Amino acid sequence: MTQDNSLCDIGFIGLGVMGKNLVLNLADNGYSIAAFDLDNEKVLGVIAQDKFENGENKQRVHGCSSYTELLSRLKTPHLIVLSVPAGAPVDQVSESLIGAGIQPDDIIIDTGNSLWVDTVAREKKYKSNFILFSSAVSGGEVGARFGPALMPSGSPYAWSRIKPIWEAISAKVDAETGKPLERTKPGETIKKGEPCAAYIGPAGAGHYVKMVHNGIEYADMQIICEAYHTLRAGLNLSTDEIADIFEQWNQGPLDSYLMEISVEVLRHKVTEDNIPLVDLILDQAGQKGTGLWTAMSSLELGTPAPTIAQAVYARSISSFKELRVQSSSLLNGPEAVTLNAQEKVAFIARLHDAIYCAKICAYAQGFQLMKQAEQEHGWELDFASIAKIWRAGCIIRAAFLQSITEAFKRNAKLENLMLDAFFIEQLNAHQLNWRKTVAETALMGISTSAITSSLTYYDAMRTAVLPANLLQAQRDFFGAHTFERVDQAPGKKFHVEWSHPGREMIEFGHSK
Repeated sequence: MTQDNSLCDIGFIGLGVMGKNLVLNLADNGYSIAAFDLDNEKVLGVIAQDKFENGENKQRVHGCSSYTELLSRLKTPHLIVLSVPAGAPVDQVSESLIGAGIQPDDIIIDTGNSLWVDTVAREKKYKSNFILFSSAVSGGEVGARFGPALMPSGSPYAWSRIKPIWEAISAKVDAETGKPLERTKPGETIKKGEPCAAYIGPAGAGHYVKMVHNGIEYADMQIICEAYHTLRAGLNLSTDEIADIFEQWNQGPLDSYLMEISVEVLRHKVTEDNIPLVDLILDQAGQKGTGLWTAMSSLELGTPAPTIAQAVYARSISSFKELRVQSSSLLNGPEAVTLNAQEKVAFIARLHDAIYCAKICAYAQGFQLMKQAEQEHGWELDFASIAKIWRAGCIIRAAFLQSITEAFKRNAKLENLMLDAFFIEQLNAHQLNWRKTVAETALMGISTSAITSSLTYYDAMRTAVLPANLLQAQRDFFGAHTFERVDQAPGKKFHVEWSHPGREMIEFGHSK
């Protein structure tokens, strides 16, 4: 059947901040878009912006006033992108499209931060109505506009149709250096470089990987914030002085988007009074749930991610503003520490190393969690590929990710990043400064929960014999939970009649 050339390539539903910018990105890359939103002002807004930026007579974005009109304006089989809030809105739009006449070979791409188990359930629910494909998007509004990191998963057939589009709009990195190739203005196209879009796996896998990405993001942000707080409250440095330090750090192994934007935030002043804006922002942090989901998943799978969990807790503690203010005048802390200029320089150097090591641990926890999920759900995740697509376009993009990519290229079955030769060398070289920083901030009375929990995780993971032997004895004492012995075959269970001195130990189920 011959297609009408006036029909659009892609349908797009949801024109909020992310949706609008994805539409403009698609248009820049040569695709015509049929766009719909329940708020028609948003439809008119994206059309006007496209015309302003495009500067051409050819219309690239076409507004629709209903789901039925949207389908009628598209080439078949239909390809429709959703950028709507996770949860019920995804189902509401899906049901509306079914009512409008969507067909079984049509593809709907959910680009929101849906909980991965919801994506699995939806694929089964709608499989007779249409092909549900998911593709998590990272990078915020700037990434969506000029090149995000994309984590697609679902039907391999759907991916074969979507792949050229996703590779076109995604962020790009230099194949040799791993550094981002940035596109910063409308109409600019980067044709060379590796795309930050790669097929993750079956339904739910992409959203799971994005969930862990966001968990790492929580940890990375908290680690940077703890460094800022240590320099501000502990050394009494100005925001400009801290920005100078962060800017210097951003030239080395801590080079990252989050460090870069922290510099800009710290330099921003309220013009009329030249007061740092950060000093006027209420210290109560919000969260949308993905960090919490990551922490919960780590508990469910029994895979430790304490740095990520502490980052979630830190946001929770920040919400108790009144209680913290009250406690600050009642609970004692240490005497203020005064450092001379030379001591400050040495302290800042140690803090740099502590941040670096804590960051390694946060990523190690995230990748180990994904590895455990892979085994639990029968996925086949390519961790080198995941690290590669995070090198540009996403919030945690960093030079550091090139080292992670290389680690998984050396050993695709690497159990934990801390066991890669490069990261062993880095941790061994910097762990003493990390320890000193944790001790010094504790003596200053400054909370560094993410940096400290990372060190605790590091020490636990490098300890051959943990006190869980006593814990197992305690469990057997009060609950007859049994235990294994190091001098017996694995799997053999033993129990002691602890309250009866002189009784022999018995093997569980059998006399010894």
